[in-house]
Amino acid sequence: MQQSLSGLGKIFQYSSNAGYMESMGVSSALLPLAILVEFGGGFLVLIGLQTRLAAFLLFGFSLVAAVLFHSGSDMNSQIMFMKNISMAGGLLALVIFGAGGLSVDKKLK
Repeated sequence: MQQSLSGLGKIFQYSSNAGYMESMGVSSALLPLAILVEFGGGFLVLIGLQTRLAAFLLFGFSLVAAVLFHSGSDMNSQIMFMKNISMAGGLLALVIFGAGGLSVDKKLK
């Protein structure tokens, strides 16, 4: 759910997020992809549809974002880095074990 809300925030603060990406040396042309992965992937995990695939994409996205955007030496960067690593661990568990009993994936089987 955190990823989905973060993707929604990027839509409403598009220009500031694009500027931040550019300041970190990442092309702002990738922002729509980041929004799609965060919002779309977060929503798919929430409802349990294509859970393993969505979790895998979010896992990779979280690791890349940690390295590119949160590897500074200040305390806030370190906290955000560890947050991303923690989320990646939880997402990896979803990749391995899949969705639960209330998921759309389970209902489709």
